[in-house]
Amino acid sequence: MSAVAAAARVYRGSHTEGRSRAELRELVQHVGAELELAPAEHIVEWAVATFGERFCVTSSMGDAVLAHLASRVAPGIDVVFVDTGYHFAETIGTRDAVEATLPVRMLTITPVESVASQEARLGDLWRTDPDRCCALRKVEPLERALASYDAWATGLRRAETRSRVIAPVVGWDEERGKVKVSPLARWSDAEVEAYAARHGVLVNPLVHDGYPSIGCAPCTRRVEPGDDPRSGRWAGLAKTECGIHAGGASAGRRTAVSPVPLDSAVETSPVPVVEGSPLS
Repeated sequence: MSAVAAAARVYRGSHTEGRSRAELRELVQHVGAELELAPAEHIVEWAVATFGERFCVTSSMGDAVLAHLASRVAPGIDVVFVDTGYHFAETIGTRDAVEATLPVRMLTITPVESVASQEARLGDLWRTDPDRCCALRKVEPLERALASYDAWATGLRRAETRSRVIAPVVGWDEERGKVKVSPLARWSDAEVEAYAARHGVLVNPLVHDGYPSIGCAPCTRRVEPGDDPRSGRWAGLAKTECGIHAGGASAGRRTAVSPVPLDSAVETSPVPVVEGSPLS
């Protein structure tokens, strides 16, 4: 265990829960620079030691590298996956395989409204208003899922696209009021591939079929060799992010989520009940 993680584990005793936004922000200021060059495992160790059950890993199931790494550090860790209802079958299959083979607690979160109900009410939003579609089917469900956590880990990497170059290893998510941890931020594509090969980590089959960046099926296209890995996302549009990691209009602006009219008959998707975490 790293010295930073060991210190955090000692500190954890009476300070894990109930931290204010100011206290969480201060943590980032004190630790962010210290962990900038730390190995990914040490970054996860610090997060688990500091936040305990109020820390989770998120995954879009392009691969299981982050989930695998986190499960080695903290078996039983919560892994949050947002099932938008528009995912490729291969993505759902990867989620199922991760749940079956890794020592993690998989939490699948769904939007409030089913795909059928949303399309009946609003049409093909992914085509007519992709920002709003992402807000309804990705951003809102994730924010609901993160409500009980103080910190969350993402697979964000600076090598993925120019807009992610400034992603800190440990940063402050101002909009959500949470600590955002990106253990793989400094990893190159080659390092991800090497880790997956060395540990036999599950990779979404679509990665080997021309889809280096995988989102919802209607909005994801194959990418030509040598092109920007994310150029297949929302192809033909200025949009490059779903809104989870960026708030600017050019990167997938955070669109206000319109509530479902109370007087309409709406088919809703089941919202999972999150029980106590095994990390306590």
